Amino acid sequence: MKQCIVIIDGMGGGIGVQLIAKLREFIDKESEIIALGTNATATERMVRAGADRGATGENAVRVSASLGDFILGPIGIVITDSMMGEITAGISNAVLSAPGERILLPLQNDHFFLAGLEQLPLARMIDKAIDIFKERQRVRRGGH
Repeated sequence: MKQCIVIIDGMGGGIGVQLIAKLREFIDKESEIIALGTNATATERMVRAGADRGATGENAVRVSASLGDFILGPIGIVITDSMMGEITAGISNAVLSAPGERILLPLQNDHFFLAGLEQLPLARMIDKAIDIFKERQRVRRGGH
């Protein structure tokens, strides 16, 4: 079943790179991964990691976030001014209003804190995000 998975990341794109690598291990060849970076470095790294295509900047996120059946990235993509100011109101609003399911990694940031969450190593967070993705994918396909 063809599906579109949008990965959004900024700064160096390292989280997006890891998400793409994990997704490529099991998604079918018909599925498309779109990498949306807040800067050119993030986008370039995610495309090199295996995204089918990529675009950079606020307008790219505003236009392309709605294409995703799933949107994955750090929680900062829905918080204006996070990721050292890379997340604009336009980006956070586009991600929050997109029709796809959002799977966000709960990474702490300098100006907000997530109370009550166990702090896990990034690799474990990514594994958990992929597990959630697989489960949501089963649910969408009518499985239990």
